[in-house]
Amino acid sequence: QVQLVETGGGLVQPGGSLGLSCAVSGTFFSINAMSWYRQAPGKQRELVAATSPGNTRYADSVRGRFTISRDNAKNTVFLQMNSLKPEDTAVYYCNVQFYRPDFSVTQYWGQGTQVTVSS
Repeated sequence: QVQLVETGGGLVQPGGSLGLSCAVSGTFFSINAMSWYRQAPGKQRELVAATSPGNTRYADSVRGRFTISRDNAKNTVFLQMNSLKPEDTAVYYCNVQFYRPDFSVTQYWGQGTQVTVSS
């Protein structure tokens, strides 16, 4: 059974910084993409940043302010968020895509962590 455990998040003032992490545990074949999504009240879940071998991409709204990184040895993905704005307020979810031995793909979600940007 695979588990994704998110840590970080909380309340920060506009212009501040926060870091999120998502650690993968359990039994799996291999990891492909690791991503962060967010969902604000009344809005659809949206992709914030994603990283896979040789490719990293960001939503236009966070490019230049957020940085996604991963530690493959620890099966952990991070999201460093700088220059936070009130519109970044949302529940943030990590998403990890795994390869099965037949190279089909499955994905798991973290439990979500609240990020609130407010003065």
